[in-house]
Amino acid sequence: MSLALHVTDTHPTRMGSLEITHLGHASLLLTVGDRHFYVDPYARFADYATLPDADAILITHGHHDHLDPKAIAAVRTEETRILCPASCVERIEQSTALRNGESIHLHGVGVQAIPAYSVAKGRSGKGLLHKPGDGNSYILEVGGVRVLIAGDTHSTPELKAQQDIDIAFLPLRTPFTLSAAELSEVTLEIKPKVLYPYHLDPTLLPELLERLAGVEGIDLRIRPRSGLSSDLPQSEPPG
Repeated sequence: MSLALHVTDTHPTRMGSLEITHLGHASLLLTVGDRHFYVDPYARFADYATLPDADAILITHGHHDHLDPKAIAAVRTEETRILCPASCVERIEQSTALRNGESIHLHGVGVQAIPAYSVAKGRSGKGLLHKPGDGNSYILEVGGVRVLIAGDTHSTPELKAQQDIDIAFLPLRTPFTLSAAELSEVTLEIKPKVLYPYHLDPTLLPELLERLAGVEGIDLRIRPRSGLSSDLPQSEPPG
């Protein structure tokens, strides 16, 4: 397996081209020059042993399809920086906690963590699936281009308050992340130039497309492998 098996989009920045490779589900690879930034690598969707070494790995939260030790081990080196919420630090050796509201610069790329959390209970009804403070959305600033990677979140005030977003990755799966109505609401609030629904339930796409039909100034892109895999457990979310 190689990057040739995955869809890569190229976006111009002042630092040169930003290449975003869709590795499946909620897993992404952002490449700037010779630097490789992985987000939520997950071994069920790619053979990470064949992919480039990581300069940085960003983990949004601790669920198994976002924090996968096997995928992390396949791409990390002694030089790899791993950023994650404080709730995940003890599960990843030599990682650095980036708490909600904190920022850092890595290899010329700005990384800001904002809150990602649920406002509705999980299917079992036993509490919030994503508790406030446990997860991060990330905003990466690459040569003047701002990329929002939401992870698992609902439509929160913090998410809707974001401005000047060029590229947005927003999750589409109820009840664990955004519904089609919520995703369209967030989109109209933050107005990204390019929108990628990801971590998605494909059955919700028709409603989303209908809600965003006729909206100008937003390039809506649906990419292969951004939906759920049939081999994931469905009783509780791969969230």
